[in-house]
Order: sequence, then C-alpha cells, then structure tokens
Amino acid sequence: MLFVASKVLGFFALPSNDMLMIGLIGLVLMRTKTARAGCWLVAASIMLLLVFGLLPFGRLLLVPLEERFPPWDASRGAPDGIVALGGVIEPEMADRPDSGLNEAAERITAIAGLARRYPAAKILFSGGDILMRSGHSEAQAAGALLESFGIPASRLILEDQSRTTAENAAFSRQFAMPKPGERWLLVTSAWHMPRAVGAFRKAGFPVEAYPVDYRTPGAAGLWIPFGSVSNGLRRTDTAVKEWFGLVAYWLTGRSSALFPAP
Repeated sequence: MLFVASKVLGFFALPSNDMLMIGLIGLVLMRTKTARAGCWLVAASIMLLLVFGLLPFGRLLLVPLEERFPPWDASRGAPDGIVALGGVIEPEMADRPDSGLNEAAERITAIAGLARRYPAAKILFSGGDILMRSGHSEAQAAGALLESFGIPASRLILEDQSRTTAENAAFSRQFAMPKPGERWLLVTSAWHMPRAVGAFRKAGFPVEAYPVDYRTPGAAGLWIPFGSVSNGLRRTDTAVKEWFGLVAYWLTGRSSALFPAP
C-alpha cells in the first residue's frame, strides 16, 4: 500500500506534471463563467514551463544533493563489497532482448571498473520488478549485463525483491550479510546518495558513498540556461522529487536523518 501511495504521490511531486495540470484546468475553466481565471491559469502554465525549462533552477536544486557526499577516497584501501542500486533500465524496454539503459546507466557501468580494480570484492546489485509484474527483475537483467562485462557470476549477488530505496537497503543487508568491520561501497546517482545513505544507515547497513551519474557541472556553468525546455524540466523534476523523497523518508522513519551527511 505504501509503495502504491508513493508512486501516486510521486506523480504529483513532479513540477512538470503540476504545471501541465494547471494549464489543463485553465482550458476547462475557459469554457465556463470563470473564463478569465482560466486564461490566467493557461498563461501561468506556459510561463512556468518556460521559466523552469530554460532557466537553471533545476541545476540549483540538484547541486546541494550532488555535493553532499564527496567522491570516494580510494586511499583508504580496497572495499570488501560493492552495492549498486537499480533504476538503470528503462521499464518500457524490459521486454526487449537487450534491455536499454537510461540516464542513470553509470550506476552499473561504474561497477566494471570497480570489479577490475578490486577483484576480491563482492558485488551486489539491488533492483526488483521493473514493471511491477513477475519475470522482469532488474537485478536479473543487470546480472546478465555485468557478466557481459567479464564479471563472473560467482562474484555477483542479485537482490531482486526491492522496489524502493528503503527496500534496497533492507534487502541488501539481508543478501549481503555484512560482517562487523567490513567496508561496503554504495554506488548510486550523486543526487540520490543522501537519501540512499540515510536508508542504509536506518537499515543497519553502514556503507561508504561512491557517487556517480552527476547531472550538474558543479560551480562551473551552473548559471547557464538550458538549451531545451525538456532538459530543464527533467532536471527540475529530478531535484524536486528527490527533495520530497528526503522529507518523506524522514517523516516515515525510513531514513536516519532529514539530510544525511558523511
């Protein structure tokens, strides 16, 4: 029930969806006695889409998330294990022979380099049903891809039950069974790292952040407008949804802190 509710609320947490709904409500009102209010809503919808689509608000919202955890310090030595979170395969492509990777593909491609650098480290990929129906586990698809990278199946632990970040953490701990003193890396998108680390800490699985899949250039070029409305809206949607996720996880007791830090 909580999973379904999170998906419904997630739809309304996307600013682009809300902006479009404002415009649609305006179009409906334009055919009523409140046509003037409808015109204002349509104009506001168009203006919001242009402002958040072209101006760099999305980057400004993403930067605090991405900069919360610094790049991993390899000087501390080899890790005992690596956990990579799902969300890298396009659900619509799940029925294709070769599942297509989305914008978060670095969550899985980074594993290839880590696996070569640390041949003794265990590798756990966490990702359940892609389309909320049996037979489409993201972990299974990722496992096949990782094996194509040359990583033997004997090194892989495929966690195929989780559907949310909180479930990623809980099930990963069950599958990995980390021993006291072991060091595990957590590989996920930099903007998703605070919530992911908070969920893993809450689940009792201490991890070290290995952020990938950055969506902003950092301080350089931060104020440059987007070249397309769709690109700006995508960044805004990602940032706002993640900020809402941090608050929701804190309020529902699924994270160790409101804004987890190193």
